[in-house]
Amino acid sequence: MAAKKYTYVWVSFIVLIFGILVIPSIVDRFTSGAVVTSERLSIANNSGDLAYITLNGDKRKVPPFSFFNQDSILVSDIDYKGKVFVVEFFFASCPTICPIMNKNLIYVQDQLLDRENFGIASFSIDPFNDTPSVLKEYAERYGVVNMDWHLMSGPLEEIYDLANEGFNIFAQQMPNAPGGFEHAGMFALVDKNGFIRSRVDEFGNPIIYYRGAIDHEIGVNDHGETDQIEALITDIKKLLEE
Repeated sequence: MAAKKYTYVWVSFIVLIFGILVIPSIVDRFTSGAVVTSERLSIANNSGDLAYITLNGDKRKVPPFSFFNQDSILVSDIDYKGKVFVVEFFFASCPTICPIMNKNLIYVQDQLLDRENFGIASFSIDPFNDTPSVLKEYAERYGVVNMDWHLMSGPLEEIYDLANEGFNIFAQQMPNAPGGFEHAGMFALVDKNGFIRSRVDEFGNPIIYYRGAIDHEIGVNDHGETDQIEALITDIKKLLEE
């Protein structure tokens, strides 16, 4: 009985020390957002090659597509061959994340105006309303000047297959959602050969996509997640030099 009593005393002492020394630091990390904001992405320590995104051991490549852009010109994946480009899914009447995403992409465009072979592919998930003329007005309003930034739309099924199957970027018609659609605010980065690429996290795993729905001027959202726009620009430049 005496041995058990001493054991209980030692366990209680260890628990007390743990509570005094360790728990406050854990609480501080959560309240300060350090657990969330550090996340999986290290912008400062990504000097290595960008990873390929794979599925069943195969490198994921942009699937074939062909849609009309804001100038009523038919644009396909072939037009992006030899270019590094960013892919997004959006819709012109989106009242929530799309304005932030395209504001961020304008910033990306402006930082790379002197770089050749860089483009952006913006696919509308609302083809019934986003006609070429609507997309043209949208592009002019936001300040699209890159000749290789195409805002495209086409048959509904093809657009949604491209989003959900081709890129695994969620997009869906949802009547109860703001604007009638729900989609992920992510950017995909594609290299000159059409392969989807990304930097890796601190554990060596690809982050896969870059967060585009956080205002770069603010840099962080209400959940403590940081934007990845500067990281995206850095990685675009890296692929342009490959």
